[in-house]
Amino acid sequence: MKLIIQIPCYNEAAVVGETIRQLPRQIDGVDEVEVLVIDDGSTDDTARAAREAGADHIVRLHHQGLARAFAAGLDACLRLGADLIVNTDADNQYYAGDIPRLIAPILEGRAELVVGDRGVATLEHFAPLKRRLQVWGSGVVSRAAGIDIPDATSGFRALSREAALRTLVLSDYSYTLETLIQAGNSHLPVASVPVRTNPPTRPSRLIRSLRTYLRNSTVTIVRSYSMYRPLRVFTVIGILLITGAVAIGARFVIMRYLLGRDVNQLQSLILAAVLGIVGFQTLLIGLVADLIAFNRKMLEEVLYRMRKG
Repeated sequence: MKLIIQIPCYNEAAVVGETIRQLPRQIDGVDEVEVLVIDDGSTDDTARAAREAGADHIVRLHHQGLARAFAAGLDACLRLGADLIVNTDADNQYYAGDIPRLIAPILEGRAELVVGDRGVATLEHFAPLKRRLQVWGSGVVSRAAGIDIPDATSGFRALSREAALRTLVLSDYSYTLETLIQAGNSHLPVASVPVRTNPPTRPSRLIRSLRTYLRNSTVTIVRSYSMYRPLRVFTVIGILLITGAVAIGARFVIMRYLLGRDVNQLQSLILAAVLGIVGFQTLLIGLVADLIAFNRKMLEEVLYRMRKG
């Protein structure tokens, strides 16, 4: 059983060494533990610091962002023969001593993907608004994925080889939300375990501003959910539009024929017709999107078999 701990990095020369030195190198149930660092186009000495601290493998990229670095790390771990993969942050945010706890559900056969729960509702270094948003966002992702994950944005997670083979990252922003929705819709067993955190060493680079974070996270959730449940999404939109058309049409009938009011309702009738046509077209788009989604699932299965070899 081979475990590879991957660490996506961007200009982390000051802290990556300490992060690597705190990683456990012997874990019960695991024969080999290796460390892989993904250097996402750093302009400092991140790669050198990682190598000096004991990193076994270093993957160098042009700067592509966290999501792409995470995906590149998974591909490298699979090529290196990993049976288990743990992803952690370079800034030493997560307590490395909890890695055995993180991989336990996979070793016991209870899960293929395990997410570390930081207890975001009570984290002291999170502002009150951020805590509420984290809890709310995790609830939204849990409903979209059909799984119960209290800390959806946690990057401290473990994947089995099977889960890594089936993970496809399309986002350029962050992998955390998208991969959970994907795992839920792929019916992979997902678990959550409580983990500890270390005091923050620097402000988050992913959440540069609350507005940007909310915008990007919302886009990621909506796009990922629409990708896997297109018929449901477009059916809801189509029914809402058709309901509006029926309501406006009913208003015209009531006022004109039941109440006998001779008023000009031409604008309302035009609006009702437009809403009805657009609503019907939206339902058809949903049907086409569902067929495309089914074709995408077949392509994902082909890709999975090719990666599996």
